[in-house]
Amino acid sequence: MRDKLALERTKLANERTFLAYIRTALSLIAGSAVLFQFFSAVGAYVALAWVLAVLGAMVLVIGVYRFHTVRSALSREISVDDST
Repeated sequence: MRDKLALERTKLANERTFLAYIRTALSLIAGSAVLFQFFSAVGAYVALAWVLAVLGAMVLVIGVYRFHTVRSALSREISVDDST
């Protein structure tokens, strides 16, 4: 019973971490949009906006990948525990 509860807590922690990745990605992309909107005439700000947009996309992709990797590992762990 204790192991099953520990796995459930781990699944919830994985979901919270995934939401943190999404929040970070959205913040980076929102910062990029602000720079594009208000400082489009200055080249340095446009370059920074593109960097932030790319970083936001990368954080989102990494977050999705890590979420699915951990979720599949936990699913295998649960199926191994149920079979014994």
